[in-house]
Amino acid sequence: MKIQFRRRKEKKTDYRGRLALIKSGKTRLVIRRRLNNISVQFINYHKDGDKTIAAAFSKDLKKYGWNFSNGNLPAAYLTGLLAGLRVKSHANKAILDIGLQRSTKGSRIYSALKGVLDSGVFVPHAQDILPNENRIKGLHIKEEVAKNFEEVKNKIVSEYG
Repeated sequence: MKIQFRRRKEKKTDYRGRLALIKSGKTRLVIRRRLNNISVQFINYHKDGDKTIAAAFSKDLKKYGWNFSNGNLPAAYLTGLLAGLRVKSHANKAILDIGLQRSTKGSRIYSALKGVLDSGVFVPHAQDILPNENRIKGLHIKEEVAKNFEEVKNKIVSEYG
């Protein structure tokens, strides 16, 4: 009987998928979502353990004046944009790693990916998986969200621009 790895038993790691991403030798764009926040990290493999080059968490948006939930599509986009601008000096290409999360067209994962793409980092993807602009800006939630979205986006771009 073969004993599984601990993280596999806990349904946290797909070792086969991870190995394929690591063998590519490219920087991984790791997007993880939780109920009320999202994290975007750029990670390189190292034999002593993975090294995080740059990261952004939706909690960081409060510093830029974000007044709404950290778990929605606009917050995911802004978090991706922030992470992408932070990594620009270290990497300009990455491959997407969503782990064991379900891939759903137009989800928060792909909203964060859109933010990374808009920062200028190249990530291979299909265009039809990205959410539309109205949903990214938050027009489906409230008019105030869209206004706050533009303010925060401009602050982030001006800081790293």
